[in-house]
Amino acid sequence: MRQKPTMVARISRISLLFLASLTAFLAVYLYDPLPENPGYDVLAADAARYDAEIIRDEWGVPHIFGARDADTSFGLAYAHAEDDFETIQEVVAATRGTLARYRGADAAPADYIVSFFDVWDRLDGAYEAEIPENVRAIAEAYAAGINLYAAENPEATWTGLAPFKAQDVIAGFMFKTPFFYGLDKVLQGLFAEGRNAEIALAPVGDQKAFLVGPEVHAELGSNAIAVAASRSTDNVTRLLINSHQPMTGPVAWYEAHLSSQEGLNITGGVFPGTPVILHGFNDNLGWANTVNHIDLSDIYVLTRNPENPLQYRLDGEWIDFEVEEVVIPVKLWGPFVFEAKRQLLRSRHGPVIVNGENAFALRYAGMGEVRQLEQYYNLNRATTFDDFMAAMKMNALPSINYVYADRNSNVAFIHNAQYPNRADGWDWSKDMPGDRSDLIWNGYRPYESVPKLVNPASGLVFNANNTPFSATDGPDNLQAAQFPAIMGLATNQTNRSLRLIELTDGVTPVSRERLLEIKFDDDYAPGSRVARLASRMAALDFNDDPELARAAAHVGAWNRSTDVDNTHAALPIMALRQQSKTDREDESDEALSNALQWAVSYLKEYHGGIDPAWGEVSRMVRGDVSLPVDGGPDTLRAIYAAGDNGGGVAAATHGDTWIGFVEWAADGSQRAEVVHQFGSATLDETSPHYADQVPLFVEKRWRRALTNREAVLANATRQYRPGKQGK
Repeated sequence: MRQKPTMVARISRISLLFLASLTAFLAVYLYDPLPENPGYDVLAADAARYDAEIIRDEWGVPHIFGARDADTSFGLAYAHAEDDFETIQEVVAATRGTLARYRGADAAPADYIVSFFDVWDRLDGAYEAEIPENVRAIAEAYAAGINLYAAENPEATWTGLAPFKAQDVIAGFMFKTPFFYGLDKVLQGLFAEGRNAEIALAPVGDQKAFLVGPEVHAELGSNAIAVAASRSTDNVTRLLINSHQPMTGPVAWYEAHLSSQEGLNITGGVFPGTPVILHGFNDNLGWANTVNHIDLSDIYVLTRNPENPLQYRLDGEWIDFEVEEVVIPVKLWGPFVFEAKRQLLRSRHGPVIVNGENAFALRYAGMGEVRQLEQYYNLNRATTFDDFMAAMKMNALPSINYVYADRNSNVAFIHNAQYPNRADGWDWSKDMPGDRSDLIWNGYRPYESVPKLVNPASGLVFNANNTPFSATDGPDNLQAAQFPAIMGLATNQTNRSLRLIELTDGVTPVSRERLLEIKFDDDYAPGSRVARLASRMAALDFNDDPELARAAAHVGAWNRSTDVDNTHAALPIMALRQQSKTDREDESDEALSNALQWAVSYLKEYHGGIDPAWGEVSRMVRGDVSLPVDGGPDTLRAIYAAGDNGGGVAAATHGDTWIGFVEWAADGSQRAEVVHQFGSATLDETSPHYADQVPLFVEKRWRRALTNREAVLANATRQYRPGKQGK
């Protein structure tokens, strides 16, 4: 006789049935496959409107020629896609706010920020009305070039991402440019758990503030130097373009040369997704960019209605928030997607972050700005100083310093930014009360008030992410008293700026050789952070630990240089890197001691002692190539190793990357030399150009920049016209 199922068995069957039903339901609910990309004919259709000739030189660098500027943007897109299509697609997905659909939950915060910035709603209303036709033309051409490459390489194209569109290009500038003045750190602070804030005091009143606690991080930085003919030894004007960027990724430099019959002939660096040169030089002028440290964002502390959290107090009244539901598709596995939903509030101040019981509104430079590409395009087309200054006067770029030089021996420094038109009398470095509409600034200070230093007496200008009040080695530096405190100008010096000041004197003529010595200087100034902390580390009391006492003495014997043969540099630099990674703001004896102990163990494990040559530790690593490189964090020869430093190698990840060195003789003739840290083949490890410039880079040698068609053809290795070669 068959036994009846036990109660446990019945429950188990019911549970299994429930789980099966739940799994089936979730599979249906979460199943959301990406749409297939269009076929070749659709994606390649717009390519017929453009004709670009790409000539690759012996280093694989693309030189792009076209009748129109739009043709060169089309060719640039195609050439860059050949070398780094993956990163371009990642940039587009991030700009659209769909990166988590491809990368998973880790990318969801970036997607949320796209909505937080209101990128697409703003662009949808502005694209036709506010962006000139010629700017739309180059954006459309760039999209066509990417689409052609996607058509020809469907297996490399992310499913559902194509077709690419002109709006992706414009939106990319809207999304990324605020981060160059550190807005990402402001956002991180606002989202941080337990954030405290110090409320600014009214100009007159007896309110009391409470404590502040946002974390501060150092910028990696950039260098730029311009020397007028009057200051040089040979009547030559020189410009050093030396931005410090990540060596790979969405803001790594890619070198290109654009030449059109409409007047473009410009060489320089671009990021994935940009249709024009971002910094570089043409026959007549050039410019270098550095990050500036300016207070360009304001946080307002809002008072929410305790009876209605969707209202906030403003001028004594309860005002409704604008409310939006943000939906972020997050990849789980395969075609299965979870739709993460988050409420986004907006006040009259700007977008709002709710952190626990607190609500903070953010207002920032670049908010709603759509003209970034227009200004870059105008800079690319500038051929005179007046053209350049007219382009700068657009004031569409929220930040970034400019160091300028031209064939007429003009040199200039511009502490460029969109400076908020703030009310006087308040300390805008603190959080602001959010219940007063008179504190919600509108627009920016006039461009005439932007700090500028043109043709100073010494004939030399520089910036190394330092205060604008130290921009020349002569007597006519800008003064803090010339500018109101509400502009938020920085007063900091970096080691690089301190060294520039030490290495120049305002009067001694600067030769080509001397300028290059300055650029590749690898020492720390006595007043630098590294020198200060190394000195303190050397003075720590290790009487009860002979090994650490010897290590401290070893640090004390360091001459503050980072040449590859230096046997004292590795210990202090690796220790201070560890201290920065752990907690940069903790400079206590305990923190320095712990960092020193870590560095001793690290160097003993991998190098057998605390005194390896710096070049054994500091390396340029690219594929199978690994070469010693001098320099260090915040030296003029800037080398940063932000990786895991595995195996005893601190592989360079940031710092000196693409560098340009441009000279104009008295007769107006130009000589330009360049070098890239790796090579033009960003992702193809099998390409001869994946690492072919590493030896030049570590040996401080240059390539001659090819800026005319004849020179390009004389060094050509490949010549082709995308879309004109057949499918």
